[in-house]
Amino acid sequence: MKTVRSSDGTTIAYDQWGEGPPLIFVGGALNDRSTGAGLAQVLAPRFTVLSYDRRGRGGSGDTAPFAVGREVEDLAALIGAAGGPAFVYGLSSGGVLALEAAAQGLPIAKLAVYEVPFAGDEARQQRAREYHAKLTELLAADRRGDAVEAFMTMVGMPAEMIGQARRSPMWPALETLGPSLGHDSAVMGDGTRGAAPPTERLAAVTVPTLVMDGSASPPWMREMARRVAGMIPDARHRSLEGQTHDANPAVLAPVLEEFFAG
Repeated sequence: MKTVRSSDGTTIAYDQWGEGPPLIFVGGALNDRSTGAGLAQVLAPRFTVLSYDRRGRGGSGDTAPFAVGREVEDLAALIGAAGGPAFVYGLSSGGVLALEAAAQGLPIAKLAVYEVPFAGDEARQQRAREYHAKLTELLAADRRGDAVEAFMTMVGMPAEMIGQARRSPMWPALETLGPSLGHDSAVMGDGTRGAAPPTERLAAVTVPTLVMDGSASPPWMREMARRVAGMIPDARHRSLEGQTHDANPAVLAPVLEEFFAG
């Protein structure tokens, strides 16, 4: 584990693999730096890959009060630690954070995002607002496990599977990450715009961008990927055959390598 200090003094922890141009992995909800390890190991022969604990997770600090801008500053610190302009790959809400960082003009050479989970209709936007309100209440009461369950329910996990997760050995680690769900909700804009795509911010992303989805993912998520690609001036869309929200690194890595090295 290595660390870098963000501009507000928060320590950000990361792991690093390989040699070559820097590529930074930005994880989504309930992810920590270990989430990017499998993908990083496949990409390591061509890139220096950094996977980090977003603030409030793992080995990173969480200086209060939280603001989305602080997460952008954390990514800027990682890019600086990597030695300058970097490729960035963001998964799910991590992709939303990466898009905001690009809109703010961080030195990102190329950007790839996978299944950014914006809400494309009023019903989904209302659910996002309701989730934000419930999550805020649960986290204020330090009900971390219930906060994780609320997130799982919001993303469509069946109650039976949630019950199995609660009884599994991984549950304590998920509870530890529970408070960071508030950060993801803020990044998504759940409480402000109901997680609707921020059209003006996406139009401000000027770097070459690849927007991906998995062909086995829900239709609404695939449609949102196509819509987001259409909102970014220099973007293209690609669907990965047979993949879900949890894409296989062996399938994803060659696509990223082709895009970043092209």
